[in-house]
Amino acid sequence: MTRSRAMSAYSQSHTAVTAPEKLIEMLYEGLLRFTTQAKRAIEKNDFEAKVKWINRSSDIFIELLDSLSDDKTEMTAYLAGLYMHQIKSLNEANMTNSTKELDTIIHVVKVLLETWREETGVGAMLEVA
Repeated sequence: MTRSRAMSAYSQSHTAVTAPEKLIEMLYEGLLRFTTQAKRAIEKNDFEAKVKWINRSSDIFIELLDSLSDDKTEMTAYLAGLYMHQIKSLNEANMTNSTKELDTIIHVVKVLLETWREETGVGAMLEVA
């Protein structure tokens, strides 16, 4: 999957995104869904599905990295480092079949999503499968 398709991977069932704030929220929601699917695939020893869901999660983190502004603020640098670390953790989970790595990623993304919703006023209460 290419980076440009990463954003559409989650929004396939949605007809339009009108605000960038909503798009970021949808990307975080997609990360939660795809990473949870990767975890389930590992638990079922379905390694083909694991790779599929980890790749989708990685694509979203790459898209989030690409969406960061070039303002060189502390927050931008922090998010860039955090997203890179999550990609590294996804690769580690892929190589070792570690659900622990995926649990950590899920926790981090839940915090990011909750914080994003609080800061932007977008979305409803956190709903995770």
